[in-house]
Amino acid sequence: MLPVIAIVGRPNVGKSSLFNRLAGERISIVDPTPGVTRDRISTIITIHPPNDIENDADTLPRVAELCDTGGFGIYVAEGKRFDDAGEDLSSLAPDIEAQILAAVEGATIVLFTIDAQSGITALDERIAQLLRRAGNTDRVMQVANKVDGPSWEVHALDAAKLGFGDTLAVSTKAGSGIRHLMEALWTRLGVRTEEPPTSPEMKVAIVGRRNAGKSSLVNALAGAPRVIVSEIAGTTRDSVDVRFELDGRTFIAIDTAGIRKRKSWADDVEFYSHNRTEVALRRADVALLLLDATEPVSQVEKQLAGELVEAFKPTVIVVNKWDLVEKKQTPSDYLEYLTQELPMLNFAPMVFISAKNGDGTNDAISMAFNLHTQASHRETTGKLNALVQKILTERGPSSKLGTIAKIYYISQIETNPPTIAMVVNKPALFEGAYERYLLNRLREELPYSEVPIKLVFSARRRDPDDAKNRRSAGRA
Repeated sequence: MLPVIAIVGRPNVGKSSLFNRLAGERISIVDPTPGVTRDRISTIITIHPPNDIENDADTLPRVAELCDTGGFGIYVAEGKRFDDAGEDLSSLAPDIEAQILAAVEGATIVLFTIDAQSGITALDERIAQLLRRAGNTDRVMQVANKVDGPSWEVHALDAAKLGFGDTLAVSTKAGSGIRHLMEALWTRLGVRTEEPPTSPEMKVAIVGRRNAGKSSLVNALAGAPRVIVSEIAGTTRDSVDVRFELDGRTFIAIDTAGIRKRKSWADDVEFYSHNRTEVALRRADVALLLLDATEPVSQVEKQLAGELVEAFKPTVIVVNKWDLVEKKQTPSDYLEYLTQELPMLNFAPMVFISAKNGDGTNDAISMAFNLHTQASHRETTGKLNALVQKILTERGPSSKLGTIAKIYYISQIETNPPTIAMVVNKPALFEGAYERYLLNRLREELPYSEVPIKLVFSARRRDPDDAKNRRSAGRA
């Protein structure tokens, strides 16, 4: 296993900003609202040796898992204890603290972060006591953030009273001190024999409306409370990447924030969460559209399904909480219902699960691997040409002017999604209803039966030399 570097501290000391700085990209949401980061957010980082060390076998880069945790002790902003549905957000405190303590327990290095500008607070001292109680204080490194200029450096030294040795002064805003911190981490990690983890075969984004059970699904796959599960809608704010291995195959599940209508957004954090969900979809190979079997399909889910189709994203429709309704309806009944509600995804496979009980969750991932295989398939040009010519002979597009549709060349130019380019005489003849017919026929005949296919029609370019010869012949 890789060594783990966990960032802990009270809210608003800049833990998420420090996480993003060390990761080299914006992963964790940064906002002054307490409780924005609730789950453990992690990523793999590479730490390079100091520039002044000679190269030898012991000066290779160190690879570690970097983990951001929720702010310890305060989880709601003043005057915002209750969410827009009237749920008490302070009830999340035990779950958030459990996530923090789990991260600290499994950490090789703990970056205890304080705010140099606000100084040491009673909450900082409480966190220091908890870290000492956990034992092995040698793994704790003290970091003073917001040292945004020389005048704040003396304030950073106050952190020494917490008893964790020298304090590393950084400014995540300006980026100063980050390189020195990285060098200190490289030295503290020492020589290690762990190999960097292999790249996952697939990334799966779990998407859906709020409270559909996305985090429960991740936890069911993990067999442990990896992310916070609560009846409070919107508990997950960031998109959380969790790495898994199932039957010898590795994949990353991305737990995303629940989607709801824009007019219902409560604050800027929800705006950031929605953007993170969109980014998660773009980088995912397959999407799991999670539906709540106990609730009717909402307008939000219909819109999300449309976005998945527009993005040509292979999608597994995962019907959660099936154990609560299976005595009232059959899978066939629900399939018929979804065909009416989500006709744009009529080709997508469906899996019925109970994330709470762990039933069917592995089937959902197996289906996702199946779709990834379909979307990665490349068909030969010869087979495509023969197949489409056959389809065109059986039923070609109609034209009010009597124009006969002709296809000059066909080739698959991309995978993920499968993209088929066709050079034709009149691209307009193939658009609309005939394009939908052609897609359905291609799914019947090719190993793309359950994934989106992208068709690109273009007119044949005339050879300039041919046109010149025709004009010369006309003058003669």
